[in-house]
Amino acid sequence: MKEVKEQEAVQALMKQIQEGVFLVVKAGDRTNLMTIGWALSGYVWRRSTIMVAVRNSRFTYGLIEKADSFTVSVPSRNMEKSLQICGSKSGRDTNKFQECRLATQPAKKVTTPILQIPGHHIECRMICKVPMDPKNIFQELETLYPARDYHTLYFGEILACSFIE
Repeated sequence: MKEVKEQEAVQALMKQIQEGVFLVVKAGDRTNLMTIGWALSGYVWRRSTIMVAVRNSRFTYGLIEKADSFTVSVPSRNMEKSLQICGSKSGRDTNKFQECRLATQPAKKVTTPILQIPGHHIECRMICKVPMDPKNIFQELETLYPARDYHTLYFGEILACSFIE
């Protein structure tokens, strides 16, 4: 694992996000991962940040609400099957690490581990969470929420970025 510049890791994230990337969250002794297809990066509160969105109905939501950090892993090889499994199965019922044969390793600066997969890995310390208020969502976007299971937006300060060959 080699350290890389934040800009390189964020560019990889933005290039891959529509195909999906892995979000890993740890709270207490529970760790879960899920596929995310929405993220933002930028400079907020005088910090480099990534914002990820997790629906309140997801198993990961219960963990990320208690977490002090999260990691994002951007695969550099085709992991379509694992991304599909992690985006369609719940950690309530499935150990996605076992099913996808994914291992973790300790992160350098946060308590949440990173995946041991080839690609870019971004370590984020939780700095803000914002539940979406349905009153503030434009009507044309309501079709994305037929079950009214809105997202909470989690902002993480980027503390470290790495690349695994």
